[in-house]
Amino acid sequence: MCGLAYQGLKALATNQRPAGRRPETNLRSLPGRIAHSGRTTGRLYLDESPNRSYHEHGGLAHANMAVTRYELVVRLLRGVSVPMDKRMITDSPAILTTTVGSYPMPDWLAVLPREQALIDATRVVFDTQRQAGIDLPTDGELYRFDVNHPDTNGMIEYFTGRMGGCSSRIGRRDVEAFAAKAEMGFRAKPAAVVEGPLAEGTLDLLTDCRRAAAVAGGPFKFTLTSPYMLARTLLDRHYRDFETLTYAVADVLAAQVRGLPCACIQVDEANVPGSPERADLAAGAINRVLDAVDKGTQRAVHLCFGNYGGQTIQRGTWAQLLGFLNALRVDHLVLELAHRPEADLDALKEIRPGIALGIGVVDVKVNHVEPPDQIARAIERAAKVLGPGRVRFIHPDCGLWMLRRSVVDRKITALAKGRDLYLGSPA
Repeated sequence: MCGLAYQGLKALATNQRPAGRRPETNLRSLPGRIAHSGRTTGRLYLDESPNRSYHEHGGLAHANMAVTRYELVVRLLRGVSVPMDKRMITDSPAILTTTVGSYPMPDWLAVLPREQALIDATRVVFDTQRQAGIDLPTDGELYRFDVNHPDTNGMIEYFTGRMGGCSSRIGRRDVEAFAAKAEMGFRAKPAAVVEGPLAEGTLDLLTDCRRAAAVAGGPFKFTLTSPYMLARTLLDRHYRDFETLTYAVADVLAAQVRGLPCACIQVDEANVPGSPERADLAAGAINRVLDAVDKGTQRAVHLCFGNYGGQTIQRGTWAQLLGFLNALRVDHLVLELAHRPEADLDALKEIRPGIALGIGVVDVKVNHVEPPDQIARAIERAAKVLGPGRVRFIHPDCGLWMLRRSVVDRKITALAKGRDLYLGSPA
């Protein structure tokens, strides 16, 4: 629904600047909202006039010019650099707050799913997180939501439905063949049928990421689903070999992550934790994607035990996955721990020192809002078990879209306050 509405943004990139625009006066600076880029010298300002235009000093043309919100999005869709440092994740404080990916969709976006509403909703999601104290926010993945697949929030179908070589037209024969495989027990039918060599098709993560960068207000994280998890949802009538299929998906995604204008790219994998028998294949495919990420962009992998309708789907332990985790060519991990037994934390002592750890301290499967002192105690215990400097990020266990906005907004505020309480900063 929202993903379809956003496709109109590409058309915007071919339009001319609206007639009658001229440089505005009465400008005030927005320090800290938009970072500088080493390639430009511009700074964005927000006008107090009714049309709320942006104003850029210097920048692309090295001359004063008005830049409206409309034009800022169009510039990014065209691939033009904007004055935002996409890769600067702060080194301070010692523990950073982040979110995992999805965020509850604003009600008004569901009612009026058009491109401007999607841009505005993405801005709201970013601003809500930053105001709450989130250091590395996500775009909320609002454009991926599919009303026909609410349980996965577009985590699967957004990708498989756009890849070339795949068909989303599923018939009885396909459903029966997929059921016989018994690889994804919680799915009644495949996400798509592979009928030919996998290709880009209409998948365009660059446009998605540029849209987010236009309204992010600073460094942010961009997410995509693991090639292994996607491959598990497909009915393969072309390759007829699961390993070949998995690496074919990885090659499509690897081409997509190059050049994305974000501070961090995170690959999401929620199948391996409960099915570690093919962990080596999963690590190899994920690494193929991670290796394609631009130098200087943080690489993260999120793993959890499933969150479908608020239910845990996979059964397993982090101890079973140590070989897999240590094989990942990643800068940091984003792990479910708030809804896990305490023994899982002990296993993470075996993660190699070159991988920073992100620990889940907010449970996304309950409506209860964790008080800041509970979060501070969770950080304290993790730091004691894992050792000094090992915990680099704290975050919710998984995406937040299944909870109400009224709950989520308070949970992420408590997340940041708990971090500050642990570090001894003013709450």
